[in-house]
Amino acid sequence: MKKQILLLVAGVAGLCSATIAQSVDQGKKFLYYQRYKSANDVFDKILAANPNNIEAVYWKGQTLFAMKDSAAACDLYSKALQSNGNAPMLLIGMGGCELRTGKTQDARQRFETAISLTKGKDIPIMNAVADNNIDAQQGDAQYAIQKLSEATQIKHFNDADTYLLMGDAYRKLIDGGNAVSSYQKALTLDPKLAEAKYKIGKIYLTQNNKEFFLPAFEDAIQIDPAYAPAYYELFYYWYFRDVNKASGFLDKYLANSDPGPEQEYLKTDFLYASAKFSDAKDKALGLIKEFGDKVEPRMYKMVAYAADTLNDPATALQYMNTYFQKQVAGNFLPADYEEKGHIEGKQTDSATMNLAFGDYEKAIQMDTVADEKAKFLTEATDLATKLHNNTALAELAAITYNSKKNPTNTDLYNWGAANYKAGNYKTADSIFCGMYESKYPDEVYGYLWCMRSMAAQDDSVGSQGLAVDAEMKFAEWGRAKDSVAKAANTKDSTLYLRYVVDMYSRLAFYYNNTKSDKQQAVYWLQKILEVEPGNADAGRYIKMLTAPPRRPAAPAAKPKTGAGARERR
Repeated sequence: MKKQILLLVAGVAGLCSATIAQSVDQGKKFLYYQRYKSANDVFDKILAANPNNIEAVYWKGQTLFAMKDSAAACDLYSKALQSNGNAPMLLIGMGGCELRTGKTQDARQRFETAISLTKGKDIPIMNAVADNNIDAQQGDAQYAIQKLSEATQIKHFNDADTYLLMGDAYRKLIDGGNAVSSYQKALTLDPKLAEAKYKIGKIYLTQNNKEFFLPAFEDAIQIDPAYAPAYYELFYYWYFRDVNKASGFLDKYLANSDPGPEQEYLKTDFLYASAKFSDAKDKALGLIKEFGDKVEPRMYKMVAYAADTLNDPATALQYMNTYFQKQVAGNFLPADYEEKGHIEGKQTDSATMNLAFGDYEKAIQMDTVADEKAKFLTEATDLATKLHNNTALAELAAITYNSKKNPTNTDLYNWGAANYKAGNYKTADSIFCGMYESKYPDEVYGYLWCMRSMAAQDDSVGSQGLAVDAEMKFAEWGRAKDSVAKAANTKDSTLYLRYVVDMYSRLAFYYNNTKSDKQQAVYWLQKILEVEPGNADAGRYIKMLTAPPRRPAAPAAKPKTGAGARERR
């Protein structure tokens, strides 16, 4: 969005009549209201009468930038510079073009030349340099702030637009505090500057702070009832909350903006908000046919939303996929990925349904609002549970844990248990052995599931002994807890004792059956008797393992055969 900056620069070739000058101001006013078509029409009429009107050339170029037609703006400035090579406004316009084409050094040189030609004493020139650096993606917001700060030091400074632009520069730097402060300074100089109020509202909107953004948007239209951008924001705020209020703001927006595709898109949106889903779908399909490749990609999304609501998941998926093909990568919203995941989860084939988890995860990663993240997580977890997708459940449990500012022991347990259930035993042991035991050393779950995760990585007889250390540590922990429980005479002693006996039994089994080390096996069986003297199994196995080997029985005498046997007959 371009600002209402009044550029009064010496050296303009030719003098404009009062009528023409008024028309330039009117064009800039349309630009301020974001009525780009009207602004462009005004500048075209001026240039048709006087192609050498540099101020009109400059502002038409800025209007073309706002209309996303940088190629036309660059062509306009390039041709104008051929006959007006030292016009500061044209140098700034060309610098804005070069910023948008990645020629940042060339742009900087143009800006500095324009400032030098006006001896650094022209506030509108400083504003224009800043404006182009703010609007262009590769522009330098810090440089913009520097030039705007210099402008405030120029004699007789009293320009609200300078502070308005300074607020925009701070917004680009994601410095909301300084942005709001700058907008408030602009309002001090010009209390009728609705754009400043509107932009204060936009900052609080990004924070989802309706106690501040709603009054700001409402103040903007009180200050200037013709300021359409504020009506637009209020329409979308009430879009799903109150159809009647939304309808009023939509009517005001349409009355104060230029007719065109955007207005038709808004009407389509409102049909959906009014629960006229079939009508919304039909209108969106009509606009797709009418505008072809130039249609806003969100109309494909509208068809998808409407089809989903009308219980037509196949059509919904078709148009949602087309939306993702058509939309510019940087323009996706968290809700886009959430809706795509929601639609995929409604399909009939498991392969497509399982694609939903990747989209839900993207939605969660993108969204900055905790409540929205939680909603997406719940939807994804419900789908994973329905599909018995343990791998997805493990991934979602990780997101749940890592997305919380202060995750609990339950969150950590759920993360580890989900990985164990999914067969991610290595990850599970890193959670239980590496994290849970350290964070919650007095709880049993870290030791228990650490041991189980390590054992699960071994074979059925534990031939690698991966769980041995965990079993020893668990047994030691259990004995210490058992002693405390007995001293306190609590029933917990029985629970801890059971864990200790189980660990000692596992160790005895390992050393006897896997390592063939009877002496070490007996050692662990004796440990069982230390904590449970009456354990019959331990006593029996100790006797078996320590009993001396039996001597083999003497073979029975064989009857004699041959001559001697015959003699006794």
